[in-house]
Amino acid sequence: MADFGADLELEDFREEAAAWLKANFPASLAGKGQLAMSERSTQGPDLAAWRKAIGEKGWATPTWPKEYGGGGLSPKQARVLAAEMGKIGAFNPLLFGMGVTMIGPTILDYGTEAQKRQHIPPIVRGEVQWCVGYSEPNAGSDLASLQTKAVDAGDHWVINGQKTWTSGAQYSDWCGCLVRTDPTAKKHDGISFMLIDMHQKAIETRPIALIAGASPFCETFFTDAVAPKDALLGQLNVGWTVGKRLLQHERASQTGAIGGGRALPLNQIARKYVALDAEGKIADLDLRTRLARHEMDARAHGLTLTRAMAEAKEANGATNAASVLKNSATNVAQTRAELTLEIMGAQGLGWQGDDFSREEIETVRGWLSGKAMSIYGGSAEIQNNIISKRILGLPDNTQST
Repeated sequence: MADFGADLELEDFREEAAAWLKANFPASLAGKGQLAMSERSTQGPDLAAWRKAIGEKGWATPTWPKEYGGGGLSPKQARVLAAEMGKIGAFNPLLFGMGVTMIGPTILDYGTEAQKRQHIPPIVRGEVQWCVGYSEPNAGSDLASLQTKAVDAGDHWVINGQKTWTSGAQYSDWCGCLVRTDPTAKKHDGISFMLIDMHQKAIETRPIALIAGASPFCETFFTDAVAPKDALLGQLNVGWTVGKRLLQHERASQTGAIGGGRALPLNQIARKYVALDAEGKIADLDLRTRLARHEMDARAHGLTLTRAMAEAKEANGATNAASVLKNSATNVAQTRAELTLEIMGAQGLGWQGDDFSREEIETVRGWLSGKAMSIYGGSAEIQNNIISKRILGLPDNTQST
């Protein structure tokens, strides 16, 4: 039988969420999630006010425990909140950093009570920026070959080494970093996960310029950087387990599992740029067919995501389906970007100048930066290997016979 009491409670919450969003979400930001966060130097007062409001409410992390500043909502309530945000073009401004999507959930999984009290509330309120120190010049896909080391100096750790592709390192306050703490152990066994304060002269960041014009990635150099003894997240030399868990959270964030505002449907964008027939349909039948196919792929991805989230809840953690969804999300996003530029025609060639709107310029740059989706968070090939071995049970053909 249906639980009408629970349904009524959800409807009450829906009304509460809608009223709060109406009072706190600036209408000027509607539908501009990616655009609003594309340039941190030009965020403006409306975005600052929205970050503050949703952070203090705890709804940027709706299902996180209230005792640490989270929303304390049930998964059903969180889905209702996401739906209400989608209706008005609202977005979660804290999903564009690594505190909410990666580090915070991992601290909740492995942190001590003191670590949770120290780090989770500022993440929830959007007061700190986090980066993740994983890849190194000679440790990319073979991440366990990392050589950045942390040496026990008695009452603190001393860190030396280099990381690369460190997203957002140049404006981060903290870094969740994989370091080698036992050089004599097997490569997977001598790694620890450390929480490092980035505000020290011993850490240097050098942005890496990309073709899209932005520099979200950095080389990061540690030269006798320090961290207190309680900076370890999880146990000493068991950081590989913690690091893998963080990657599960990252891949979940890249599938859309943590919610956010809805993108404007492509058929609405098309009506602004392409010819329509007498019935108001897109006149180009081939384009119309490909838009419909993309919409079906996106809908199938969304339904699979919903199923995977339910499975993860039953399994009390992320499942291997996140690897399938990561590649699926990449395909959907990159196809959308290609179709958008095609729809825009000559306006989809804009890089700068008054002949192009800011939205058009950012769409072009977003198309370029979106090419990296096939690589970061585990390349498509790595995900295919995980799918083949862990999900399909196929033999590992990388081992010598």
